[in-house]
Amino acid sequence: MAHSRSALRVAGLLSGTSIDGIDVAVADLRATGDELVLTPLGHRELPYPERLREALLAALPPGPCTAEQLTRLDTGVGQAFAEAAVTGITELADGRADLVASLGQTVYHWVEDGRARGTLQLGQPAWIAERTGLPVVADLRARDVAAGGHGAPLAGTLDALWLRTLADGEGAPVGGLNLGGIANLTVVRPEGPVLAYDTGPGNALLDAAAARVTGGARHSDVDGALAARGTVREDLLARLLADPYYAAAPPKSTGKEHFHAEYLRAATEGLPAVADTDLLTTLTELTAVTVGRECARHGVRTVVASGGGVRNPALMRALARHVTVAPSADLGLPAEAKEAYLTAVLGWLTWHGLPGNLPAATGAAGPRPLGSITPGAEPLRLPAPSPTAISRLRVANRTRTR
Repeated sequence: MAHSRSALRVAGLLSGTSIDGIDVAVADLRATGDELVLTPLGHRELPYPERLREALLAALPPGPCTAEQLTRLDTGVGQAFAEAAVTGITELADGRADLVASLGQTVYHWVEDGRARGTLQLGQPAWIAERTGLPVVADLRARDVAAGGHGAPLAGTLDALWLRTLADGEGAPVGGLNLGGIANLTVVRPEGPVLAYDTGPGNALLDAAAARVTGGARHSDVDGALAARGTVREDLLARLLADPYYAAAPPKSTGKEHFHAEYLRAATEGLPAVADTDLLTTLTELTAVTVGRECARHGVRTVVASGGGVRNPALMRALARHVTVAPSADLGLPAEAKEAYLTAVLGWLTWHGLPGNLPAATGAAGPRPLGSITPGAEPLRLPAPSPTAISRLRVANRTRTR
């Protein structure tokens, strides 16, 4: 077990809206005064079983889904997450951890009249606790939603702590950009509140388009190869940019319940035929323009980028025309693992009785401890709540990848 009241070895688990697989990262976390020190032990991405992945994709809006299907998926995802936790802890942390934190698999984010009314993440934590014997912090978004927030983007919690020193050093706002299925931006200023929200689609429409133009043979535009061969269709881009979501004021959040294959079909309807490569190029430009506009709005000239979109050279080139992009690995957190380490941090905060949301980012009525705790093999022994708020995060060294 942990060697002091604040020191924990935590495995963080999640699967993003692209449903590419399960990300697991293990970190040693300890508090020194108001600073949280994160020592990354490594990360892995494990594929979903193909039948489970296909069932998850079929259940996403606008596809129909029954209570039976949701129950089966909740169990299947929970079991897959449990295996990922065991694999990560065994291979990255010498088989030892104190806590598992899981963000689960988001399948629906209910937003109505600009307010989040509910959110659903699958991956029953009891399967993780049973398989690992460790306590599990899960369902990390619901409390923020209940408090009037959007439950997203929670990346702002890590960015606010991690990028504070960089913003102070530059004397200017710095952005934390995550390019998953949905793109989210955190604005960290040298002074003043942190702002974070979803800017719009990251890879969501690109993935839908890749599946469309390849007849389902591809789930993504690998290396941006298709987009690199096309040109921007200005008529389609203008139609896409007219979506009211972009004009809405933050805090705000969105997901694949809005940006999906049927949305893409409707956007191209009635236009002259759009070539396959032009479609991918235009959607790449959509992500770059919407992110770039939000950076300009807040005076952000540099973003620290992470997420699967960082592996898309066409998207990175398009973004670079709007803002300076620095990979998150330069600051110690690999782009593909940052959200898994975020999950570990959220678990540490909950375990120590500290809030894990940023009300200025999510819109919640106030700071709240997040999630529910499922006991492991032993009775729960929570530490006394931390008397000191955490204001900064320092990454202690580099990770290893398997």
